[in-house]
Amino acid sequence: MIITKAGRRMFPAMRVKISGLDPHQQYYIAMDIVPVDNKRYRYVYHSSKWMVAGNADSPVPPRVYIHPDSPASGETWMRQVISFDKLKLTNNELDDQGHIILHSMHKYQPRVHVIRKDCGDDLSPIKPVPSGEGVKAFSFPETVFTTVTAYQNQQITRLKIDRNPFAKGFRDSGRNRSCQAICQQPHKMSQKSISASFRRPSASSLQPLICVQPLSPLCIVTAFFLALPSC
Repeated sequence: MIITKAGRRMFPAMRVKISGLDPHQQYYIAMDIVPVDNKRYRYVYHSSKWMVAGNADSPVPPRVYIHPDSPASGETWMRQVISFDKLKLTNNELDDQGHIILHSMHKYQPRVHVIRKDCGDDLSPIKPVPSGEGVKAFSFPETVFTTVTAYQNQQITRLKIDRNPFAKGFRDSGRNRSCQAICQQPHKMSQKSISASFRRPSASSLQPLICVQPLSPLCIVTAFFLALPSC
């Protein structure tokens, strides 16, 4: 995932569908992004693999992206796909624009938070998400990503340029032809890699969520959970 000093939108963007809320209660929907481990990585070109390069850099200031439609009723949230397409990532630790601050060459995991309004009094973009019975967090293994300031893999570069509506300026006829060949013949790509990255869970393993549509232009995640208890 590309990060820049000025801030770059995530692509694919995270989109979620929620059920099980109280239609009449008010909720905040928020997202933060946390480290997967305490390692820093490097890309090894001759083997096309990510390898551990050392310990992670020092922690960055916590940031939370509060969905701009928050707060809204459970009924409102449940009848729409909730998109985080306006969330931006930056490597500028002095950022004052509310972007999520991350280190390059580290692995991260997005987390979606559902927060009852009466439990979200302390919710802030610059503080950790509050805890309590009225707060639920959901994470999806399929959405783990590695941050970079430039793409390390040519196939990923071509696919993202072709699919990303904000990458129009990077497209040219040669790149489009190459990307179309890749997209139209997905089985010629590393099928093992695709399967490992986007393994679908069995129905019995849904606890309490999870369904991801792999290789779609936008990552669509469906989350299922029980109604949140009162604070």
